[in-house]
Amino acid sequence: MLPQLVDASERICAHSSPREVYREYLRTSHCILRASVPVMETARDRALVLAGDDPVAAELAAYLEHHIPEELHHDEWLLDDLEVLGVDRSSVLARPPAPSVAAMVGSQYYWILHYHPAAVLGYIAVLEGYPPSMAMIDGLVERTGYDRTAFRTMIAHSELDPGHADELDELLDRLPLTREQVGVVGLSAITTVRLAARVFDEVADEYDEAS
Repeated sequence: MLPQLVDASERICAHSSPREVYREYLRTSHCILRASVPVMETARDRALVLAGDDPVAAELAAYLEHHIPEELHHDEWLLDDLEVLGVDRSSVLARPPAPSVAAMVGSQYYWILHYHPAAVLGYIAVLEGYPPSMAMIDGLVERTGYDRTAFRTMIAHSELDPGHADELDELLDRLPLTREQVGVVGLSAITTVRLAARVFDEVADEYDEAS
């Protein structure tokens, strides 16, 4: 599934209107990141309800309790980056997120609340498992001509996410997941890849039409 997401990312990086597309990429990324902590908090709270007789839920709750503070305020970082580009914070918050973003995030709430909170691990695996490379970031800085301070969030994730991915891999290795739980983690990851690719293809499409 990952080539879909790679192709969408390459469309963002190589677009003929790099300055406009990068601003829109940050706005759209903010719509996703602002939901990350609430999604994980929902998964943690549901896991705590199940933890008494569910060892997977107990381990998951402990992991999320540790991981959630590491993800706090990343959406604020994106708003700071957008301000460097002259985009007012209130304008970002006022615009409704795209249906594709709502579908990507909303599917996690469904699986967490109505199946098992382990589903969130597939979501985290995609969002934190494939951070932007420094070469990609350097290319965007050059193509957009924007000050490097407008890329602080991308740079931070390039540095932080490999360690977070290692922690997640270690958790998945030790969790006593059932066959069905393995299935929902995989389903969550596949769905996240598909919808994230759609989200960023839509960003590129918008400026293809404009150009």
